[in-house]
Amino acid sequence: MMLGTDVSNLTTTSATAAAQGLSIVVPVYNEAAGLAALHQRISELASALRQRHKLGCEVVYVDDGSTDATLAIANGLAPDKLDVQVVSLSRNFGKEAALMAGLDHARRGAVLFMDGDGQHPPALVEQLVGYWIDGGFDVVYTAKAHRENESLLRRLAVHGFYAVINWGARQKIPEDAGDFRLLSPRAAAALRQLPERNRFFKGLASWIGFRQIRVDYEPAPRAHGVTTFNAGRLLGLSIEGLTSFSVAPLRFASLLGVLLAAGAFLFGLSILWEVFTTGKQVPGYPSLVVGLMTIGGVQLIMIGIVGEYIGKILSELKARPIYFVAEHSEKRLAADQLLEAHKDAAEQSERTAAE
Repeated sequence: MMLGTDVSNLTTTSATAAAQGLSIVVPVYNEAAGLAALHQRISELASALRQRHKLGCEVVYVDDGSTDATLAIANGLAPDKLDVQVVSLSRNFGKEAALMAGLDHARRGAVLFMDGDGQHPPALVEQLVGYWIDGGFDVVYTAKAHRENESLLRRLAVHGFYAVINWGARQKIPEDAGDFRLLSPRAAAALRQLPERNRFFKGLASWIGFRQIRVDYEPAPRAHGVTTFNAGRLLGLSIEGLTSFSVAPLRFASLLGVLLAAGAFLFGLSILWEVFTTGKQVPGYPSLVVGLMTIGGVQLIMIGIVGEYIGKILSELKARPIYFVAEHSEKRLAADQLLEAHKDAAEQSERTAAE
């Protein structure tokens, strides 16, 4: 019995890329103000990809339980230059679940993930697609070029998070890598095979391996609204990512226990040395209270870390679906429009060859 999956038959070449196509997955949550403008930019991107690579595209909008008019606007978007799917989840399940819903509903070969707030520039997608088709890379991920506009505390926190999650890991997660990335058909198929319900997309996309390349970029300013990722939510997501993808917190707890035991042993030796050399006994009450508080605090930390992992195990054993789809609609590009698009692409190729 095979314990792995063979995805070699999905290897992409420049000749097969056009037949496989590209699905653009966009999770949206209360993005009504800018969704129409984003769709226009994605449509222009699809037209450029068709002309340059003869690449058929679709966009999959995943409404993650929005409370504004996001779903109504998404349902009204026209299939201009690419197919449009709208997947509406029954409630807000979180971004990781929305990404998985988009991956499950993607009907093309390669899959591109981008945010719905407009900070991921569609113009950069042509470069990502070029690395996939021309460079032969399976995972093309983006990362912030710098964090100079962020506070020192935030930069230290981000650096510390990646240092902890990569501590002892066989497959490292690139620092500052985001969800804005492209997966080749075989990389997307491999990601679909991972069965866990507590998903950390950045980690899983790195764990599957294949040929990967990093592309640095500068995120565009948010065109509308405000982000929902405050400090508390980011801390919660960091803990979720650590406990879902890494055993580093457990190793840290074990190391802390060893250090505490070693410190207690050395402290005991110092007390014995003082008694044997001076004949004076160390007052017991302060040292006893401090010792008990230290041991108790460390034990509570360890119990909390272990409890996080036990909660993850319970969640996996329950095997609940990670999302439910309440509504699903699809609009395909009209046949005459598609034929005209292929004709335009062929004419463009002929002009390029002539030049």
